[in-house]
Amino acid sequence: MKVLICGKGGSGKSTLAALIATAMKNRGYSVLLIDADESNYGLHRMLGIPHPVSLLDNLGGKKGFRQKTASAFPQAADAVPFMERIRINEISEACISEADGIKMIVIGKIHHFGEGCACPMGALSKMFLSKLDVGENEVVIIDTAAGVEHFGRGVDADCDMILGIVDPTFESFTLAKKMRNMATKAGIEIYFVLNKIDKKTLEAMTSNIDPKKVVAAIPQSHTIFMSNLEGKKFKTSFQEIDPICQFIEEFKKTFLTHKGAKATKLNPA
Repeated sequence: MKVLICGKGGSGKSTLAALIATAMKNRGYSVLLIDADESNYGLHRMLGIPHPVSLLDNLGGKKGFRQKTASAFPQAADAVPFMERIRINEISEACISEADGIKMIVIGKIHHFGEGCACPMGALSKMFLSKLDVGENEVVIIDTAAGVEHFGRGVDADCDMILGIVDPTFESFTLAKKMRNMATKAGIEIYFVLNKIDKKTLEAMTSNIDPKKVVAAIPQSHTIFMSNLEGKKFKTSFQEIDPICQFIEEFKKTFLTHKGAKATKLNPA
């Protein structure tokens, strides 16, 4: 199961991605956390995971990646990355870091002034996710860059479910509507998590987001806020995440059942 986390900047995408990854691991799943946000450098820190060599850097950086993918007729088939299907245990060890049972990879980061746009990271994200096979007991959590550029690149189409993170701002409500329209056109199920709520904001948020699409409402947490503020690893479980994990589990069962039925129909014995 591939679950893509998206939303506006500052909505809490990375924090919730880290908390969901931890909670799913505690439920017995093998978890791969993918950092697909080229501008955020803190996801690994939230879980105390050493920052791995990014997939892009492992391919020679932007220049190396462009060289490997520029020609439609490369000199060697293995010069183009991720031409074949790949499992999590087949990913280069140099690109995976692990701590407390959670594996993590990073697509790529902006490192230097004037180095150019993040287009290669977007292209690599789509290329990698489209070829990544996920086992029955494996869950992949993808933390994306802020906004909807990943929709424009079609990255979301290579995932099984989208979780949009909505914080109490009008901009977040507007973006949620845009994301829902884009997900519908892509044929991907999207659901929402209301984040940073309190009694005063919950009513306004639920009046702007379809309640049938809301998976959970997450209150402000001073402990998590302080961990983020001080740049420390999260040291506490967060039971408010449980409804999200339960939903992912139920969706996963339904998705696999539907997928199996579809495969049987296409390939009858």
